[in-house]
Amino acid sequence: MKSCHSCQTVIDEYTLDKQLEPLRDLTVDDFNVCADCVTVVADACMECGGAVYVPRGDAVVPDLCPACRADCITVTGQDPGWTADELSS
Repeated sequence: MKSCHSCQTVIDEYTLDKQLEPLRDLTVDDFNVCADCVTVVADACMECGGAVYVPRGDAVVPDLCPACRADCITVTGQDPGWTADELSS
């Protein structure tokens, strides 16, 4: 069993799997945090409209879900990061 890298408690895989259901193609094996240390925000991905996850303590909600970020890296070879760059005026 894995320990949460944030709070060091043992990760309850059943609870985390239920919380991660809105995130496409992800399982508890893709995370090193427990369900108490992550928040899932529905409909926040600007690419697919799917859910994103926000580690506890982070104030910024990502613009890309992990799957869309991975797709972008695969296609372009570049990591777009979790949030879109601000447009300069």
